[in-house]
Amino acid sequence: MDMNQYLSMFIDESNDHLQSLNENMLQLEANPEDLGIVQVIFRSAHTLKGMAATMGFEDLASLTHKMENVLDMVRNEKLKMQDYIFDTMFKSLDALETMVQDITGGGEGKADVSSIVASLQAIESGEWTGGSAPVAKVDKQTNSSISNAVELDEFQYSVLDQSIAEGHRVFYVDVLVSEHSQLKGVRAYMVFDMLERSGEVVKAYPSVQDIEQEKFERSFSLYYITTKEAQELEKGIMSISEIESAKLIQLDQETLQQMTNQAAAAVAVEAAPAPAPEVGKDTPVLDSKPQEEGKAAPAKAATPKQAAAPSRTIRVDIERLDVLMNLFSELLIDRSRLEQLASETGNNDLSDTVAHLSRVSTDLQNIVLKLRMVPVDTVFNRFPRMIRDLAKTLDKKIDLVITGAETELDRTVIDEIGDPLVHLLRNAVDHGVESISERVAAGKPEMGTVNLRAFHSGNHVFIEIEDDGKGIYRDKLLQTAIKRGVVTEEQGAKMSDDEVNQLLFAPGFSTADKISDISGRGVGLDVVKSKITSLGGNVTITSTPGKGTNFSVQLPLTLSIIAAMLVRLGSEKYAVPLSSIVETAIVQREQVRNIHGNKMITFRESLIPYLSLSEVFGVPDFNDADEKETEIVVIRKGERLAAVAVEEFIGQSEIVLKSMGTYLPAIEGISGATILGDGQVALILDPNAFIK
Repeated sequence: MDMNQYLSMFIDESNDHLQSLNENMLQLEANPEDLGIVQVIFRSAHTLKGMAATMGFEDLASLTHKMENVLDMVRNEKLKMQDYIFDTMFKSLDALETMVQDITGGGEGKADVSSIVASLQAIESGEWTGGSAPVAKVDKQTNSSISNAVELDEFQYSVLDQSIAEGHRVFYVDVLVSEHSQLKGVRAYMVFDMLERSGEVVKAYPSVQDIEQEKFERSFSLYYITTKEAQELEKGIMSISEIESAKLIQLDQETLQQMTNQAAAAVAVEAAPAPAPEVGKDTPVLDSKPQEEGKAAPAKAATPKQAAAPSRTIRVDIERLDVLMNLFSELLIDRSRLEQLASETGNNDLSDTVAHLSRVSTDLQNIVLKLRMVPVDTVFNRFPRMIRDLAKTLDKKIDLVITGAETELDRTVIDEIGDPLVHLLRNAVDHGVESISERVAAGKPEMGTVNLRAFHSGNHVFIEIEDDGKGIYRDKLLQTAIKRGVVTEEQGAKMSDDEVNQLLFAPGFSTADKISDISGRGVGLDVVKSKITSLGGNVTITSTPGKGTNFSVQLPLTLSIIAAMLVRLGSEKYAVPLSSIVETAIVQREQVRNIHGNKMITFRESLIPYLSLSEVFGVPDFNDADEKETEIVVIRKGERLAAVAVEEFIGQSEIVLKSMGTYLPAIEGISGATILGDGQVALILDPNAFIK
């Protein structure tokens, strides 16, 4: 069978399972006694192992199998989770993620995990030195023919007995693999996989571990709960190649009791010659029962699985969504053209038809845009693990509180925002939150808090990263900036607190050495700001010394279709994104003042810069200096405002953002272009470029 056709599905599902494993492992670390979480983790690991084995990625399957063994001991209450075990399991997850990334890049999923495997083996065998741990169970090599039943413990017996009482079928299954088989373990795995699709394997002999490692002769036995008929199960088992025979005995409560007594007697006879060890206070207790696969949750959990509800979601290739968006963009342009033609012709029938087309296309637009919207949870879900590891490295206690993870953003923005958020979070943990001793000395709790929140506001999404750490001290930051040549002393003396905080994003800080407790906080933040700005967003900082710092990232909802104000300058038309407009107004020529060589106007009792768009772009047939009164658009970038002079407002419209392409160089102040209803091209302004 050619497995390449399933590779993309394997990669997607493996990443989903790895994310689930990380999230649930963090939950388990907070609640180490919750065996329900252990069950979820075990099932994810078991599924991942089976997928890897099927696809032929043996290293990945082998490591997952070792993890599964440890988890099996935990869920069977033969081992308690401790820090050493958590650290080892997290290292295992990192190794698995590296393997999956290698497979994604076209590799074979190979990695040197010998040290991790050795640690897992030591935990499993009880030889690890991280603390007291029970010794692993010892399997007894008994005859596995059908005449010798497999021993059950009390829990397994109660599960089978209760299942029979509830009307389910319980079978004792004995399978014989062909003596010519070269892959006994694979054939056995295929049998287990087939059975687990329609029921539950409660106990197997030899142990599942030994079967997968081919540590058995030719046969294996198991207890099985299902709703299927014996003939159907036997037919399914025999359909697997290289299976020589399959014997099934349906058990009632009486025969189950007889088989259990027989198995217990056989084990007692075999165990009799061995003297019982004297158990002292420090002596580890050995569990003499064979290692089982099925002991897991309460008895109800072992009953046959009900048919799952059909999936309501499908995976769609991102490129297909991009093609759909491009096609709809063309439709939107044609719609604008039709609306203009209908208005010019005055034909009522045409106007009605175009009006209906507009309503339908508006609904279609909403659906298409929603298809591209992705919850920020897809980015946020990797941060708890990152914060956990960083806190352990720095010997700090950090509580990451995530709110608003369901907030949706355009997929294009989601793809780009991850790295900037990683950098801001690392800064919050590394340079914001103090050490435990510093927090105690400051009268704060040992546990520092980092809040990561997302929320909608108008046409924007805000993502805030707030810590309760030391905050930013103006004087220290300003001294560092002056020393690094970012600003002069004269400039620094005139700067507001907000302007001083913005110095963290200056390029000079990205190469600064850690010469004080504050200088390191700005390492690389210039890259963060440039990335956010390239997405049409903005980032601001507010801080209270001694109390904490808040980084607020403002992002557009989408980068493809935006609402804009169309304006005219002579024969040229421009589009200004509505998300950046505060208001529009008309100013008289005498209201424009010249202050220190800069044009300014009074707006809401404060002075703001006045920019002539015709001068900026060299528009040949319009000059606002010749006008007695001029229309202005007041735009915003963070907390700063500016007034842009235009000739005329055309109106509000939804426009399709098109790239300028590779033929034209990047033009400051222009973020793209759009095609209007009359076929004319209008340039889309980038308001961020006009406010320095």
